[in-house]
Amino acid sequence: MTTRVALVGGTGKLGAIIRTVIDGLDGFALHAVLSSRSDIDELDGADLVVDASIPSVSVDVVRGAIERGANVLVGTSGWSAERIALVRPLVESAGTGAVFIPNFSLGSALGTALAALAAPFFPSAEIVEAHRHTKIDSPSGTAVRTAELIAGARAGQGPVDAPHVDQGARGQQVAGVPIHSLRRPGVVAEQEVILSGAGESLRIIHDTIDSAEAYAPGIRLALPFARDAKGVIVGLENVIDLGIRPPV
Repeated sequence: MTTRVALVGGTGKLGAIIRTVIDGLDGFALHAVLSSRSDIDELDGADLVVDASIPSVSVDVVRGAIERGANVLVGTSGWSAERIALVRPLVESAGTGAVFIPNFSLGSALGTALAALAAPFFPSAEIVEAHRHTKIDSPSGTAVRTAELIAGARAGQGPVDAPHVDQGARGQQVAGVPIHSLRRPGVVAEQEVILSGAGESLRIIHDTIDSAEAYAPGIRLALPFARDAKGVIVGLENVIDLGIRPPV
């Protein structure tokens, strides 16, 4: 049986990669390709909705998929834990699945999971992330997810040490973790998590060099996972099963 996919944001950079993956994936076929300006009714008839749109449109795409009884795979940035909490009851009531993937890179998922694993052992944690100058949101969804997992992993120790939070140069706090965002030409995506303690520090760095090559393997794994998912699932680490279970 073929899974009919409606792809929102199919004209963008990430959307183009997703289209290529779907075209080469057995059991999946493009049912509709929408832009961020398309009518939501174009989702009709899809078994799975894939959202690669923009933050201001994404919530309507997710709601539209849920209302139609279709599962949804969300690759759009901007979905914090608070925003996901708003749609969780809708997903659970409909009995569908919503999978939110802040970053389809396998290396990025590993880096975030490693940061969460290490966080309880270090009192200080900060994130520096960089994306191309055309990225319209900051901090990145990957950095937000990493900060939330660091905070969750430190539930027994309390929040990280983040002095002078009243100073703008100290970054934006997400779940108590400072995030510093750079937007500059010539960059695809970079994230560095700096964990510090007495007399030492641990740096976890991930660089995306080519988005098509980096994201395609994760997309290939996420599509069948999202098709069969139930409830709300966040993060590629839950798709590839690292054996680490950070809080959702």
